[in-house]
Amino acid sequence: MTVILLALGAACCLGLGFVFQQAAAQHAPMKDFLSLRLLLDLVRMPLWVAGIGLMVVGMALGAVALGMGDITLVEPLLATNLLFAMALSRRLTRQRLGRSGWAGLWLLAGGVTAFIVAGRPQGGRSSGDHMWQWLIMGMVLGVALLLAAVAKRERVHVSLEAALLGVAAGLIYGLQDALTRISGERFGHGGWSALLTSWQPYAIVVLGVLALVMVQSAFESAPLRLSLPALTAAQPLAGILCGVGFLGDQLRVTPGALAWEVIGIVAVVAGIVLIGSHPAMPPGAGRTENARELQPR
Repeated sequence: MTVILLALGAACCLGLGFVFQQAAAQHAPMKDFLSLRLLLDLVRMPLWVAGIGLMVVGMALGAVALGMGDITLVEPLLATNLLFAMALSRRLTRQRLGRSGWAGLWLLAGGVTAFIVAGRPQGGRSSGDHMWQWLIMGMVLGVALLLAAVAKRERVHVSLEAALLGVAAGLIYGLQDALTRISGERFGHGGWSALLTSWQPYAIVVLGVLALVMVQSAFESAPLRLSLPALTAAQPLAGILCGVGFLGDQLRVTPGALAWEVIGIVAVVAGIVLIGSHPAMPPGAGRTENARELQPR
């Protein structure tokens, strides 16, 4: 129950922080798209700093939850950040939930519950530096970088561009959560000396900056509803893949359990899409397609 409460607290902070970040990022200059200069522009905006503060608190709570529980349990709960983002956005826009909003809410909540109850996630023994760890990490990171490259260099529609960056950032955040879990284990076994002499904490920082640039560029280029659902859906999928692939997490694999796990994941993704496309989600200023085409690549 402590892990569940910590994960839900993390989701709350993340969801509220994303709304604040997007509200500020839409005013950033497009010349800094997918550039570290974007962060230097945004740090001057109090609303963005408040959003980052909430995100840091959320990530800290998530790290504690990952240290106490299994990534296959924590990640689906973190996906509920969209519910909290929806709650704040609904208050700001004064939009009613309606059928699509309630359907998305119940699909997301029910999907998370179905996956956890059917899968009964249990921690196992981490495989360390086994080949599977590097293979899965390389695959997740490679797909994320490929999606970001397509979003930056191809003249895709702004909605697809934001979605690609959202998926890329979500994959990296899922990978970051897996490394956070490993870092917590190292700290528990050997204290600060074991933690600071391993490579995982430094990789977490690099991945965090990389994902942050992708997220803010997505928020800058298009409304929140085009990027946050993609991010929210990709993160738990990457985290679960890492958890089962090389962290030793175990899920029930009986035919009935597998069927409900798949149904749960599909329901989570469907709920995320419905909530993300709801009119209550802040549209932001965004960028028009014509304006985007005039920006240098």
